[in-house]
Amino acid sequence: MSLEVNNIVKKYGEKTVVDGLSFKMDKPGVYALLGTNGAGKTTSIRIMLGMLSCDEGEVLWNGKKLDPLEVNVGYLAEERGLYPKYSLMDQLMYFAALKKVPVKTAKERIKYWSGRLELDEYLFPKAVKGRKPKVKRVDQLSKGNQQKIQLMAALISDPELIIFDEPLSGLDPINTDLFKSIIREEIEKNKYIIMSSHQMPTVEEFCEEITILSRGKVVLKGNLNDIKKSYGRVNLLVKTEEDMDDIVEELGMKVIDKTPNGYQMKITDKEQADKLLVTLIEKNMTIIRFELREPSLHEIFVEHVKEDTVGGNDADEQ
Repeated sequence: MSLEVNNIVKKYGEKTVVDGLSFKMDKPGVYALLGTNGAGKTTSIRIMLGMLSCDEGEVLWNGKKLDPLEVNVGYLAEERGLYPKYSLMDQLMYFAALKKVPVKTAKERIKYWSGRLELDEYLFPKAVKGRKPKVKRVDQLSKGNQQKIQLMAALISDPELIIFDEPLSGLDPINTDLFKSIIREEIEKNKYIIMSSHQMPTVEEFCEEITILSRGKVVLKGNLNDIKKSYGRVNLLVKTEEDMDDIVEELGMKVIDKTPNGYQMKITDKEQADKLLVTLIEKNMTIIRFELREPSLHEIFVEHVKEDTVGGNDADEQ
C-alpha cells in the first residue's frame, strides 16, 4: 500500500493557501505535516479526506484516487466533531455505522476502547441503588474525555490510514502518555499515519519523515535524521555549579540563551567545545551537564519558517 500526495494546490480567490504540496508514504509509519498557524496544514488534510476539492494535483491510495467512502480512513480532528446533546453510545454506534462496521463488531470495539481509554464510567455506568443509570452526553464530559471519545470514533473502524490533527492538544500529562501509547500500538499494527502537531518533541518521538509548510509552500522536506545530521553537532548545552560567565566571555563563545538549566551555545566546531571542556576542568568547575548535540526539530522548524513569517500577517487557516 502507499499514499501519494501529488502537487496539490488550493486557492481562495487570489490567495493560494496550499501551493504544490507533494509527499509519498510507501511503507507504514508516521509522516509529520508541520507548519505555523495558517500554513495550510488543515486545508491539506481536508483535501486528502475529500472534504475539500483541490485546484490542482491529486491524492492517491494504492495508485487510485483516495476516496474515503472506499478507503478505511480514521480522522481525529483538532476541533471537536461530536454532537454535545446526544448520548455517547449512540454517537459511537452512529460513527461505526457510517464506516459500515457491523453492529456486533462495533459494540465489541467500543467495549475495548472504553476500557483502554478509561471511559467505562461514562459509557457503561452502573446502576446506583437499583436506579437505572443516566445516559451520558458529550457536554457532560471534560475536554480531555471528549478528546478520548473522538479518538474512539476515529479508530472504531480499525482504519488503514489514520490522520491525527493535533492529537495531544489540551491533554494532561497522564492522558498524553495514554494517547502516545495508543499511537505506538497503531504503529505496531503497520498503519499509515499522518500527524500534524505543534508539539515538536512528540513529532520527533514518532516521525521519520517530515514536511514543513510556511504560507502554503514547502520549506523543508525529508528524513528527519538526515536533516539533523546535515547540520552537524553545533548545539552545546553546559551547566555547572559555579558561575561560568567569565570563561564563556574569555573563549568568545556564542551564547544563545542562559537559563537555570544551563547555557545554550552555538559552536563553530567540536574543537571549540573541547576547549571549553578542558578549561572548565582546569578551573575545577563542577560540571553537571555537558551535551553536544544536533539541533532539535523545534530549532530547525523556527529557522525555516521565521524568515518567511516575520513582517507578514497569516490569514486564518482554511
